[in-house]
Amino acid sequence: MTQAENLILIHYHEVGLKGKNRGRFENQLISNVNKTLKNIEIGPIRRISGRIYVELTPESPVGVIRERLGWVFGIANYSEALRVDNDIEQIRQAAWAAAQKTTFGSFKIATRRSDKTFPFNSDDINRDVGAYVQERSQADVRMTDPDLTCFIEVTTSGTFVYAEKFPGPGGLPVGSNEKAVSLISSGIDSPVASYKIMKRGVTLSFVHFHSQPYTNRNSERNVEELIKHLMRHQFKAKLYSVPFVEIQRHIMQHGIEGYRVILYRRAMLRIAEAVARRERAHCLVTGDNVGQVASQTLMNLKAIEDVTLYPVLRPLAGDNKDEIVEQAKKIGTYEISIEPYEDACTVFIPKHPTTRAKLDDIHKTEAEMDLDALIDQTLAQTVVKVIEW
Repeated sequence: MTQAENLILIHYHEVGLKGKNRGRFENQLISNVNKTLKNIEIGPIRRISGRIYVELTPESPVGVIRERLGWVFGIANYSEALRVDNDIEQIRQAAWAAAQKTTFGSFKIATRRSDKTFPFNSDDINRDVGAYVQERSQADVRMTDPDLTCFIEVTTSGTFVYAEKFPGPGGLPVGSNEKAVSLISSGIDSPVASYKIMKRGVTLSFVHFHSQPYTNRNSERNVEELIKHLMRHQFKAKLYSVPFVEIQRHIMQHGIEGYRVILYRRAMLRIAEAVARRERAHCLVTGDNVGQVASQTLMNLKAIEDVTLYPVLRPLAGDNKDEIVEQAKKIGTYEISIEPYEDACTVFIPKHPTTRAKLDDIHKTEAEMDLDALIDQTLAQTVVKVIEW
């Protein structure tokens, strides 16, 4: 290496704690970075100890790259950096080049040296490079809350120098864990729940229940837009669009009125479980929030979950509504979720839903209804779409 190389240096945190499985997680992260940067002019993506970097070309759109890397789960932070040889003069020059990209009245140098063969230790480099930058900038050296921090990482693969860190979303790379099925509506909660589970490396398929023709198609359109937005993290997913109205009509005619929503949701879980078996998924995901509505009391959640052997993950269970709204705004789903729509569960809703469902009553009611055949019929009529980012 005879001159500084421009690149994006990527740091990960949780991936690095995976012991013997670390290589698999790193490979998944590299694969996801490649997919995120598809159709963008970049150089090779390389892995070194504890880091990944993307080589840049003169045509690389750095702003677009920075934006997209902010979507990749598993990234702790990333920086536009220079890579030079492990040579103190080159390190000085790179630090000054990085510093000149912004204006500052105070600065500090922060060095990490993993290559112990380099003759300067971290304190030596901080003093040497700090003196070089101070002489040229006339800025003050300030160790606490400086205007600029110049980071230097000396590795066996060269020295990386940068002056700004951009936060990544953290978590684990999508695809590094197993599969799950998310029950998604057009509302605010379930897209946020889906996001949080994807952030744990889980690959999702989606199930959406609609009540057409009693409702319009807005909920389906909104859900498709929500999933497409979420696919900037996962890239591709199946959406099972389930016509639910006949099951609702049957429950309305034969079920206990106060238990109607609970019976709806038990049927939904049965359908979602069938989808999970088809997708070889291991659990179900919902946007339930304890106490938010009548069907989400602890007793009712227990009664609903009783119908499936699959674990039901509820990542929003303990959040306040305003916290969920804030998360939806942060991840970009809020504006889609507040578009007008009619939800499947609002059709044939009882005036006085129970908050303390009894399983004996539920089992007795379901035994008197012929739901099995209706659920099989509904699954046969379900439309499957592939949604890509």
